[in-house]
Amino acid sequence: MNPPKSQSIVSTLIAMRDFKTVLGVGLAILVSLAQPSASGQTASARSNSTTTATFRQLLEDSWNHTMEQSPSWASQLGDRRFNHRWEDVSLENFRREEDYLRQLLAKITAINREELIGQDRLNYLLFRYETELALEELSMRTFLIPITQREGIQTVDDLSDSLRFESTRDFEDWLARLKALPAYVDQTIELLRTGIRERRLQPKITMQRLPAQLAKQITEKPAQSPFFKPFTRFPASIPTRDQDRLSQEALETISKGVIPAYQRLKSMFESEYLPACFDQVGAWQQPDGDKLYAFLARKFTTTRLTPKQIHEVGRNEVQRIGQQMDTIIAQVGFQGSRQEFFKHLRTDPKFYCKSSQELLMQYRATAKEVDPALLKVFKTIPRAPYGVDPIPDNIAPDTTAAYYRPLAADGSRAGTYFVNLYRPEMRPTYEMMALTLHESVPGHHFQFAVAMEQGDLPKFRRYGGERSYTAYIEGWALYAESLGDEMGLYRDPYSKFGQLTYEMWRAVRLVVDTGIHAMKWDRQRAIDYFLSNAAKSELDVVNEVDRYISWPGQALAYKMGELKIQELRKRAAKLMGTRFDLKEFHDLILKCGAVPLEVLERIVEDWIAATPRR
Repeated sequence: MNPPKSQSIVSTLIAMRDFKTVLGVGLAILVSLAQPSASGQTASARSNSTTTATFRQLLEDSWNHTMEQSPSWASQLGDRRFNHRWEDVSLENFRREEDYLRQLLAKITAINREELIGQDRLNYLLFRYETELALEELSMRTFLIPITQREGIQTVDDLSDSLRFESTRDFEDWLARLKALPAYVDQTIELLRTGIRERRLQPKITMQRLPAQLAKQITEKPAQSPFFKPFTRFPASIPTRDQDRLSQEALETISKGVIPAYQRLKSMFESEYLPACFDQVGAWQQPDGDKLYAFLARKFTTTRLTPKQIHEVGRNEVQRIGQQMDTIIAQVGFQGSRQEFFKHLRTDPKFYCKSSQELLMQYRATAKEVDPALLKVFKTIPRAPYGVDPIPDNIAPDTTAAYYRPLAADGSRAGTYFVNLYRPEMRPTYEMMALTLHESVPGHHFQFAVAMEQGDLPKFRRYGGERSYTAYIEGWALYAESLGDEMGLYRDPYSKFGQLTYEMWRAVRLVVDTGIHAMKWDRQRAIDYFLSNAAKSELDVVNEVDRYISWPGQALAYKMGELKIQELRKRAAKLMGTRFDLKEFHDLILKCGAVPLEVLERIVEDWIAATPRR
């Protein structure tokens, strides 16, 4: 999945530096939290109610601050209080945010954790570490790289697809955002210029894609601007005079404000930023680049493994999965090497759709095929629906095969599984099932919907998991792909090979991402390694490698998370024997919400110990 495009200034992406305190809490999560004590009192009755109330109020206040600082994310969640605003990405606001976080950390530290019990203890530890890591990330000044070839201010128009336009106020709010956009652009220009001075930059090879993306925002006719799209479909409940007024004001604002702002950005980008960008690829070129990448590896994997150790894990997984691929190749009777089989898959027309519309219809049919099979391995089925829609045309050429946009927290918008229809002749159908299991159900949509239905979790855990614990989020989605076997969905060797292709893709990521950012691999070496080990099309491979180049560390989360979940499942099954229930295991993993991998391990261990013998 893709994270929200407007990242919170209070970054909740976490890299636990020390889990000892977290793991030292004797929690039997989800099993004994509500168990009565020997005296008959509940755990909550024994807690200090004042401390608990103070802590929970701090969580609520902090969440409100996060929403205020991240209005685009708030809008996506369905919190409409800040629908008229963009993020304040001025350098001054980053300084204010650092002061706020230091004050917040002092308030957290002042709370006596020993007076909290059950989930509140875990909430405390997660909240504290997230705050500490946000401070650490601010010190590394990653905010000076506010734009990539996949997301940034050049694509913020697509926020409108996440919003409700039902009342005059909704259109007024979007109009207010249009009027505020030039200031947002100018703040971004300031960040880019500061990045040039401090040498916190992207490589030229990926940034060469940006001018064409920016050009799509500079239209001759304001009515063709993607920012005008909401004003092309008013609900009948809005009076005609208001429709005319709002449309005219939007056209004028786009003409006099939005388009000139993007012209300024494009001019600055081409004349100043792009020439200053790195000629080579890799985070090692940044100031303290090795330290930065080690931090990013910890943050995204929530482990303490070094980039070198992660690299070796990746190589071992590539070898293991490759052997499974060879078994499938023999099963289908193909006479030739693995590389020749890859070529066969990339070039045989039977594996591809002839049109974008046919491709979309097949994706939707695949999603419907999954739904009835869920009950085979799941006890809890979320109520929230999801849809399957095309990735917007303006970003499709530069992004990956699919991604998921979470449902709105207030239920006003379903989750969306976005699929890439650009060049259907390069989108193999044998990969569809694995991709669908990952992005929709039982992958991302399933996971987010279940988490949002856990009303006992505080908001930062119900809704912030996508930003906080990528290894859990993406690890679950990759694990979900493997469930296609037990759900009976890989019905021929080629679809199973598609699942192995996707698993190999994530194993390759471990090797390639660390290779680029810690071992100074060049781009072509990364592409060649990818193509030699996975049957992905060259278009996908190039876009993927460029993604790793511009987003160091994030790609490490998937395989590391999946490996931990698989390990925990095997351990539980071995230790529990006939007591092990796969549906209960899945309930445990999903209902605890997103957590660091080592915390997840403790949760499973406590569950194993607490499950009574039959």
